[in-house]
Amino acid sequence: MTRAVISLGSNVDKERNMPLAVALIRERCRLLAVSPVYETLPMGLRDQGNFFNAAVLVETERTPDELKQEVLDWLENRLGRVRQADKNAPRTIDADLTLYGDTVMEYRGHHIPDPDLLRFAHVAVPVADLLPDGHHPETGEPLAELAERLAARAAKKYGVQVLWPRPDFDLLSESASPSESPASDSGT
Repeated sequence: MTRAVISLGSNVDKERNMPLAVALIRERCRLLAVSPVYETLPMGLRDQGNFFNAAVLVETERTPDELKQEVLDWLENRLGRVRQADKNAPRTIDADLTLYGDTVMEYRGHHIPDPDLLRFAHVAVPVADLLPDGHHPETGEPLAELAERLAARAAKKYGVQVLWPRPDFDLLSESASPSESPASDSGT
């Protein structure tokens, strides 16, 4: 069994889609922990609603390729994710394999650890919450220090905090039923 971290983000019906994503992941993987939810300013395409971002720690026997196909792609399809030309466009859910144990590898055109872990606070901060004593598999940098550095850099770049905790929103206690009909990215 391998412990893996999946990063989640949504800015289309996020109050529904984020807890539903966690419930669906729980159907396919052993869920070990869920980070706090952060509200995040959009990066890239700025003229859109704020995101909710979080991360989940799972235990799985699936390979990274199987996890991507059987859990992450399935989840995004189930919640109506529509890929657009602009990768920063609004979305019902974005699910990325961020860490897979201490593995460093390429799979299906993706890199583990996800390069965004070294680039964006909205990825690093929830991961550091899950693994406060963890280290980046390639750089060796403590995840807590990485998260702090990226959050400070983003605040300096944009002149405001780019993410803040949402203690009022708990992904495990919000009502979400996987039997609900999927949402759609179109028209928002």
